[in-house]
Amino acid sequence: MSSNVAAAARPPASQNAAAGRLAGDVFIYPLRVYYEDTDAAGIVYYANYLKFIERARTEMMRAAGIDHSGMRDTDGVLFIVRRCTLDYHRPARLDDLLEIHTRIVALKGASLVAEQVVLRDGETLVQAELRLACIKESGAPARFPPHLRAALEAMRQGSRQAETGC
Repeated sequence: MSSNVAAAARPPASQNAAAGRLAGDVFIYPLRVYYEDTDAAGIVYYANYLKFIERARTEMMRAAGIDHSGMRDTDGVLFIVRRCTLDYHRPARLDDLLEIHTRIVALKGASLVAEQVVLRDGETLVQAELRLACIKESGAPARFPPHLRAALEAMRQGSRQAETGC
């Protein structure tokens, strides 16, 4: 089966969103802390926050109608994390219900900057800032295809559009 046929056979990415909701320009993804996420003391192991924020970004993209497989199959482009900084403020613990707030703060020709905050009951536990780059499968930088750029820009402008009615 060719990749274009496979891509056409898949339902739209937004139809398969696992969880989360958009509030203005912030995508809010709920996540429960399981035993597998913690160390022996029942505290979330620091590297697992990277997994948590990756899931939240992926579901944000999916809610915007973008899926990673479709980007690769249809446009021949992928996202990579170019830079990631995390500030740990407080630990999450076994059974905590967390929210991960994701917002696109800047969009350039071939990269974007996202802020992500992990919260428990409104309290900030972890803050992350990431630069994602768009690349071809060969690894060379690639500009965002127009439809992908439009979806990302719509996500970035979410709250301004809601406020202005545009």
